[in-house]
Amino acid sequence: TAIARDDPRIAGWAAAVEALELGAGSDDPELRDPARALGPAEGTALDAVSLGEGGTITLRFEPPLADGDGPDLAVFENGFSASFLELGIVEVSSDGVHFVRFDCASLGTAPVGPFGTLDTAQLAGLAGKYEQGYGTPFDLATLRARPEVQVGVLDLDRVMLVRVVDVQGDGSITDSFGHPIYDPHPTAQTAGFDLDAVAALHA
Repeated sequence: TAIARDDPRIAGWAAAVEALELGAGSDDPELRDPARALGPAEGTALDAVSLGEGGTITLRFEPPLADGDGPDLAVFENGFSASFLELGIVEVSSDGVHFVRFDCASLGTAPVGPFGTLDTAQLAGLAGKYEQGYGTPFDLATLRARPEVQVGVLDLDRVMLVRVVDVQGDGSITDSFGHPIYDPHPTAQTAGFDLDAVAALHA
């Protein structure tokens, strides 16, 4: 299900950084620049913003994202292999106040060391599942039953903001079913999720 950075379905890219909260271990000055998450995915190890352990970044889309046929957005990380992966949780908002989190699942049962690898067959709904140059897709339609959508505070045809939250890979963060999520931990200097870009597939 990976979305290549040159996929013809891509209609645009994040236009602005709404907020950034860096976590511990984001120590490379160049990779602390949030502007690196804007525009098209580069598919390289260096053109990214390193969120650090538990860090978050919120990006604005102009025009807003909309719910179309199939995936509506794709999140690109800078993983240098198909198995050394750093994971993130994705949330969306129409008003900047109410954020709704995509469901995610991780079937890993043991901690992963700093240079450990992951089996992508055990992961779903988590950004960073694919190596650099390929984005993890998310479908807004999967949120239709959420209370925020039902009462109108999240308009799936006008999603202005996308937030990526680094998964602190020690198991302290859980998936939608209460299972601990493991990814390489501890890491340093460029710790946490390294965001290359977020693509809009329907706007």
